[in-house]
Amino acid sequence: MIELVIPAQKKDLGGFEVGRVLPFPQRRMVGPFIFLDHMGPADFAAGHGIDVRPHPHIGLATVTYLFEGEILHRDSLGSTQAIRPGEVNWMTAGRGIVHSERTDPILRAQGSRLHGMQSWVALPIESEETEPAFSHYGALELPKFEAEGVRGTLIAGTAYGLSSRVETFSPMVYMHLELVPGARIELPGEHEERAAYIVSGRIRCGDCIYEEGNLLAFGREPAVIAAPSGAHVMLLGGASVGPRHIWWNLVSSSLERMEAAKADWRAGHFKLPLGDDREFIPLSEEPPPTHPM
Repeated sequence: MIELVIPAQKKDLGGFEVGRVLPFPQRRMVGPFIFLDHMGPADFAAGHGIDVRPHPHIGLATVTYLFEGEILHRDSLGSTQAIRPGEVNWMTAGRGIVHSERTDPILRAQGSRLHGMQSWVALPIESEETEPAFSHYGALELPKFEAEGVRGTLIAGTAYGLSSRVETFSPMVYMHLELVPGARIELPGEHEERAAYIVSGRIRCGDCIYEEGNLLAFGREPAVIAAPSGAHVMLLGGASVGPRHIWWNLVSSSLERMEAAKADWRAGHFKLPLGDDREFIPLSEEPPPTHPM
C-alpha cells in the first residue's frame, strides 16, 4: 500500500525548529502539495516568539493550520488576521503577494506555545497568475467527520462525502484526523495521489508500524491505517498539477517567470504588508533550480 516513507528533516528557522517534509528528493509533490512543514511543538519564553519577516510568493497558495498557539498574519493586500487552533488561513499568491508571520505582542510578552502545519499548494497552470487573495475560515466553518474512534476536520477539498468551503483551484484533500487507541480507517480512494503525515503517535499500515514525524505516500490501491495507541494524522493529496520549479519562496511552471519575480523583489517592486513594512527578507542567493519538480 505504501510507495514511500518520508521522514521530516529538522530545519532551524532562526531559533524556531520545524520538520521539513516536502519537497523530498524522491517525491517532490503529493497532488498539488509542493511544500509541507511541521511547526513545533515549540515553547517560547516571555519576550520571544516567531518573526518571519515580509517575503514574497508567486504561483501557490499557503495554508496554515494550528493545533496550539497563535500566529499573526499580515500581507500586502492589507489583511491582518490572527489564526488560532482549528482555523484556516488560505493565502492565494497568484501573480504575487508579500506576507509576514509573527507572534502577537501580547503573547510575546507573556510567553506562548506553538504547534501546527504550514503547507504550500501549487496552483494549476491556468491559475498561476490569478489575482492574489486572502481568506480566513473559523473552526466552526470547517466540515467535521466522525467514525468509530475517529474524528476528522476537513480543511480543504473533499473526503468521506464531505466538501470544504475553502476555495481551492484543483481537486484535493487536506484533513486533520484524530484516532483514539485501537481505531482504524480506510483512506478515501477518490484522489489521484494520497499521503498521511503522522503528527503524533504511531500508525500501523499492513504489518509495519510507523512513528510520528513520517509521511506515508500511498499508491492507488485501497489503504487502511490504524492507531495502536492513538494518533493525530494529516491526510493530504489530490490531482497532480504537473511539474513545478520551486526556489526559495517562489513556485512556477516557468523558469522565466521565476527569474522575473526574483528581479522584482530585488528591485523593491513588491508592496510590503501594511503595518509591517520596515524590514523584509532579502532575496536568497541559493543557486537557481535546474529541473522541475
